[in-house]
Amino acid sequence: MGPNSFTDNPMAQRSQQAAPAPRLDADKAAALRLTPVSRETEDRLDRYVDLLLQWQAKTNLISPATLPNLWTRHISDSLQLLNLAPDAKIWLDFGSGGGFPGVVLACAMGDVAGGHVHLVERNAKKAAFLREALRVTQAPGTIHLADIGDNVDRFPEHVDCITARAVASLHIVIGFAEPLMKPGTKALFLKGQDVESELTEATRYWNISPRLHASLTGGQGWIVELDRIERLTPSANQNGHTNDRN
Repeated sequence: MGPNSFTDNPMAQRSQQAAPAPRLDADKAAALRLTPVSRETEDRLDRYVDLLLQWQAKTNLISPATLPNLWTRHISDSLQLLNLAPDAKIWLDFGSGGGFPGVVLACAMGDVAGGHVHLVERNAKKAAFLREALRVTQAPGTIHLADIGDNVDRFPEHVDCITARAVASLHIVIGFAEPLMKPGTKALFLKGQDVESELTEATRYWNISPRLHASLTGGQGWIVELDRIERLTPSANQNGHTNDRN
């Protein structure tokens, strides 16, 4: 074999250039200790992760810097919502993007009779990925290719829990959720280190009594839990109305 035979081989070049898939065994084990799931849900999540890693090479679904911690940073971060809404069966996820938390929740709902997740995504490429993720995992869900604001007013079904992660400022996400907040509906919004300032801004527009939960995955993540949302009247805004927060 000549000295240039390897580099002259196109197949060998592609193999040499392909980025290796990150080793996720330890991160997966850590995530499942934080947020245990059934063997069936774990199998669905494994198929989802495999698909995400394939698509990530051509479509930026998540930050590449978070890939080594995909299970703890993204999957466990999504799974923790189940503990805050243990009886929820019908979920609605705004701006599902790469599938967090929507696809992860759908994988878990595969164990729940009548469980279903509606995923709203306006980006056509990401919506295509989400459809493929539901197909590969056989998780119960529906993809809605639409802007969030165009979708919520005509959503026909009662929703048990509304979620959003890294979609928009809190006061905007609350506005999307407000038309769907019926008695018994809960909203769970995953937020970062600016949660306090976002809550302060949100109380300029909304009468809310939020509960804050520190993320199980550590860092500076928070979950904002809401059981009701009421729009403030213009007079309340002008009078500088604010709410006490728990």
